Amino acid sequence: MEHVIECKNLTHYYGDKLVLNDLNLSVEKGRIFGILGKNGMGKTTTINILMGFLRPTSGQCLVFGEESHKLSPATRQKIGLLHEGHLAYDFMTIRQVENFYSRFFPNWKADYYWDLMGKLGLSDNHKIKNMSCGQRSQVVLGLIFAQDPELLILDDYSMGLDPGYRALFIDYLQEYVREKNKTVFLTSHIIQDVEKVVDDTIIMGHQKLLLKMPLVALKEGFHRYEFRNQNAIGHIAADDKVVTNVEYVNDKVTLYSFKSLNDIKAHLKSLGISVSEIAEIPMTLEEAFIGLTGKY
Repeated sequence: MEHVIECKNLTHYYGDKLVLNDLNLSVEKGRIFGILGKNGMGKTTTINILMGFLRPTSGQCLVFGEESHKLSPATRQKIGLLHEGHLAYDFMTIRQVENFYSRFFPNWKADYYWDLMGKLGLSDNHKIKNMSCGQRSQVVLGLIFAQDPELLILDDYSMGLDPGYRALFIDYLQEYVREKNKTVFLTSHIIQDVEKVVDDTIIMGHQKLLLKMPLVALKEGFHRYEFRNQNAIGHIAADDKVVTNVEYVNDKVTLYSFKSLNDIKAHLKSLGISVSEIAEIPMTLEEAFIGLTGKY
């Protein structure tokens, strides 16, 4: 299997602050990866390392087989980057910015850009700086698609996009990847959108990778169980073997686990906790994310 991105024992500090600790991660070609994590968990730091904006303190990060901080111009042309909605040269018009960017990418596909720009309903002479935040984001996305990159790195792609534009972007992204066997590495704070589009989920915890697995496997294999027992409050601890996370609200206990219901019942019995009724509660990706990382 061809790996577009490989992180090996990746560690990074900001001064004395450890942000990434021994991260090992691979991203296969032709799939959409969603990287999720609370603020400050290292998502943007990882992307900055991928793009060579940061050199890791230790470890190795390879993109298309090259060290990320030594990417050749030819390899950089294979990558389309959206960095938290940023667009330089906003003094240009819609036409001028397309003409400018097209000179740097030999496989430029102008139709992608103009198709998206046509949906804005603005003149080609409309200046970028006079657009709304969402409109500017749409220009950035159009420029990225027109580059025809092999790898799209989208850091918080949904920033400034209203629900309609987010849905439009997801439609374009899915078709673009499926038709051309492209690879996408994205982050977003809107997990409901991520659930619609990703093949694989990457969840970052404090200084480390919590998990990487296909979305289908996560939704099928990660469970939420609820029961009521006042005597159980405070007596069940999260661990690495059975209970991934536990929450208490009054006499209600919520357990998150990759184990089956029978395994949970056996575990509770081993703790001396008697439960007459326990139910599995279905979860969205957002609820599973909270179950893995906690609410606070």
